[in-house]
Amino acid sequence: MTNTVKKEKGRQKKETNIDLLGLDMGKKPPQALDIEEAVLGALMLEAGAVTDIMGILVAECFYKEANRKIFTAIKTLADRHAPVDIFTVAEELKKEQLLDEVGGPFYLSQLSNRVGAAAHIDYHTKILLQKYIQRELISISYEVQRDSFDDSIQVDDLLDTAQQKLFMLSDRRLRSDTMPVKTVLDQAIEDLQAAQLRQDGLSGIPSGFTSLDRVTLGWQASDLVIIAARPSMGKTAFVLTMARNMSVEHKIPVAFFSLEMAPLQLIRRLMVSETGLESDKIRGGKKLQSYEWAQLNTRINDLYHAPLYIDSTPALSIYEFRSKARRLVSLNGVKIIVIDYLQLMTGPPELRSMREQEVSAISRSLKAIAKELNVPIIALSQMNRSVETRGGSSRRPQLSDLRESGAIEQDADIVAFIHRPEYYGIFQDEKGNSLIGVADLIIAKHRNGEAKDIPMHFRSAQAKFLDMNDQELHSVNNPSQTYGSKMNSQSITPNDDFE
Repeated sequence: MTNTVKKEKGRQKKETNIDLLGLDMGKKPPQALDIEEAVLGALMLEAGAVTDIMGILVAECFYKEANRKIFTAIKTLADRHAPVDIFTVAEELKKEQLLDEVGGPFYLSQLSNRVGAAAHIDYHTKILLQKYIQRELISISYEVQRDSFDDSIQVDDLLDTAQQKLFMLSDRRLRSDTMPVKTVLDQAIEDLQAAQLRQDGLSGIPSGFTSLDRVTLGWQASDLVIIAARPSMGKTAFVLTMARNMSVEHKIPVAFFSLEMAPLQLIRRLMVSETGLESDKIRGGKKLQSYEWAQLNTRINDLYHAPLYIDSTPALSIYEFRSKARRLVSLNGVKIIVIDYLQLMTGPPELRSMREQEVSAISRSLKAIAKELNVPIIALSQMNRSVETRGGSSRRPQLSDLRESGAIEQDADIVAFIHRPEYYGIFQDEKGNSLIGVADLIIAKHRNGEAKDIPMHFRSAQAKFLDMNDQELHSVNNPSQTYGSKMNSQSITPNDDFE
């Protein structure tokens, strides 16, 4: 058997397999020609209809080719702020030499007779958009099936491309973003009344840090919060402590996307923080005594039942993240999402060779997803090395230190930096006060509130942050000082820094 015959048989086999997958090209694509005609007729009869729907529909929403061309002519007139009626549309089509192709003046006049009621154009527009999305889904599924038989395409690229197309398509669905002020005011009053009934006076999700919550009033729904710091400042420790506070203390479902650490590493950190035992013992490097086993079993009980969901997918794409986040919010009731960290995510495939643009796309998408799911998203971010080249107090981070993209600063509702002076060998402030164990959470941008520095305490031995005010810290430079805490009461001993 010749190679040509083998290739032909192989090709026929692939085509047969595609047919077996259920793609029946003989079926009539989703369409609503009568609705298309009614919408076009309304656009040419009602001046207000053009303003109402022109920003929603595109030419591809019309299945019939003639209707597409007529809609394009209407859009051209609208873009020039010219009057739109049967005569001006006919003149525009004649100028483009398309009038005869669409059926001439007779077809245009018939369209006006197909209008049932121009008041229904919003509903008719929704139908057209749904039919268009159905057709696009069929097209995408066919392309995915076709590419799946191509062994030269990497599976990761195949998944990213498919998710990107679905992501873009979902953004085209009909949305109701415009509301009368009365509706928004009613919602604001309801939120205010709910906040008044809460004992803590917060309107958002409590972080577990009283001083931080006083400034933010809790993490607010739809906000994108960026927490940035240089390596070894404690970024992961901070958000992990916060995730513990929210899920254990307040029973709030939290999703934690860890792109850098495995779930077992995160849990071991939480176990060290929760029990106060040495990290070597939790990792299994040292033997636990019987009383330590009892301490471990007692203190991790609350953590065991906490609504904390950990995802450790490496190089997570923004499309995969969106899909997982929607599922977690829908099925598990997740109220807040944490990402560790933003620069380890991957953006659209076509931007991966342009890092700054890729990071910008990721940042914009995270803000869009926060709004869509109506949950706060907290994303950690790296900083560039410029802060290391500065001296003294000028080593305090600032917005320009955000790494790889200025879009992060623009998209975020809150940008906060973690700064520990002792990391740079600064152990006293200008007044002689000890800075050992002191961490500043610097809120450099707060779109809806105050920008402020929040002093906190960092226990490096247990890789966790404590609220300075609530812990009644009498002397942060006393390494054996014991502090009361809702989490536990352990002595502070300087140890290796945790990220």
